[in-house]
Amino acid sequence: MLIFKSLGGAGSVTGSKHLLSLHGQHMLVDAGLFQGLKNLRELNWAPLPIAAADIGHVVLTHAHLDHCGYLPKLVRDGFRGRIHATPATRDVAELILKDSAHLQEKDAEFLNRHELSRHKPALPLYGVKDAERALERFSKVDFDQPVELPNGARLRLRHAGHILGAAHAQIDWGGRRIVFSGDVGRYGDPLMPDPAPVEEADYVVIESTYGNRLHEGGDPGDMLGDVVERTIRRGGTVVIPAFAVGRAQEILYWLWKLKQAGRLASVPVFLDSPMAVGATGLMAALLRDHRLDANTCREVFAIARYAEDVAASKMLSASPYPKVIISASGMATGGRVLHHLKAFGPDARNTILLSGFQAMGTRGRALQDGAREIKIHGAWVRIDAEVSRLDRLSAHADAGELMRWLSGFRKAPRRVFIVHGEPDASDALRVRIDRELGWDAVVPRQDQEFAL
Repeated sequence: MLIFKSLGGAGSVTGSKHLLSLHGQHMLVDAGLFQGLKNLRELNWAPLPIAAADIGHVVLTHAHLDHCGYLPKLVRDGFRGRIHATPATRDVAELILKDSAHLQEKDAEFLNRHELSRHKPALPLYGVKDAERALERFSKVDFDQPVELPNGARLRLRHAGHILGAAHAQIDWGGRRIVFSGDVGRYGDPLMPDPAPVEEADYVVIESTYGNRLHEGGDPGDMLGDVVERTIRRGGTVVIPAFAVGRAQEILYWLWKLKQAGRLASVPVFLDSPMAVGATGLMAALLRDHRLDANTCREVFAIARYAEDVAASKMLSASPYPKVIISASGMATGGRVLHHLKAFGPDARNTILLSGFQAMGTRGRALQDGAREIKIHGAWVRIDAEVSRLDRLSAHADAGELMRWLSGFRKAPRRVFIVHGEPDASDALRVRIDRELGWDAVVPRQDQEFAL
């Protein structure tokens, strides 16, 4: 009997790990890091309820940290199977995992140098060598090309939109078909393809990040332009915390469109994130995986000046001149954007523009909820800058778009499992599925088992 169990991404929007088990064989769909609240982050250090060596395969829907960031730890703990993902996801994962490992090593070194940890010594969850070993375990799977796995399962990946390489994963195993939505992208996104429809499944596992919300209407370029223009008029700088893969490139696209239309012509734009610079290069190299042609790619990504090193980043923080700074991380959990928040947050002339989902326990969520002080590098920073939101730029489908994707199934699945959402969002989507489709839907608890 096929068993389904969520080891993460149940009751939260982070740490996605979904386990399938059949006759003593085990397969994991996604292996993400927990982020945000401390009690969630601590789960990264807790042992999984199954030995890593007993997991035969991992299917990776996409390469955001909350879906792939646990892979080096899994390999470090003894996983020796293959990681199945699209070629673009493999390339993005290389950026994400090496960056994550490098930051963890740096954080541990900082804590030890300043004796700030209760642990003697403080250790990283994993290091760069672990990330490299995880990358060696990838097997590339093309979109829409079914592949047979050694455990007897059959895997098919379809475009999910969202970011480069993102996929819906269809797994046929033990006489059951289970479809994992991964993170569902937007319909009509200017960069990414629409989420591909899936017609049949016995079971569906769907994300619910925005399960209780609809994205605001209107033109995102105009909204972005309005925020930048009013900030520039008062002599301020716009700081945009942005996910390095996906969000940063979309913001550049809309700024390019605004400049083409004659707006923001004299406003300098800076991209200050080594990973975002790398992801921008991947966009130009992986033209089959998005909507932009080569010429448009060159034009879009040429509008920004790239801060290639720490010295250039420090110069941006010290500069009083009006400008736009796009920097990671997207929820202000780390990275160079923290230095810019420290520099520009206390000045009312400036704007902090939140451009996507902010998980509970992150600085971005605190700002979204109205906090006027946030803790950065051990000190409290006063926030007098305008804090604005532009959810229209989100790479996640909203509740209506999630229902649109579900409507592509020709008949009702036996059950829908709703994951990767905060409790109110997941339950709101469950109610809507029941009311509008009449399908059996459930919000799993972490480690809750279901026989399929």
